[in-house]
Amino acid sequence: MADQEQADIRLLVARLRQEHEDYDAAINAMIEVGCEALRIQRMKKKKLVIKDKLSKLEDQIVPDIIA
Repeated sequence: MADQEQADIRLLVARLRQEHEDYDAAINAMIEVGCEALRIQRMKKKKLVIKDKLSKLEDQIVPDIIA
């Protein structure tokens, strides 16, 4: 993998981590306020999608080593 490509992926990972943390904070605030459960559930699904994207990108950066 080229250095530039890896740097781009690392930048995207950092952005997604920040977005994931933002969703976490928003979900906690919604729970404290007493928002509807359906809205909270939708936010949690979006947060999970971001987590899945993060996992895939991190796997691209750190290749698996078959022993």
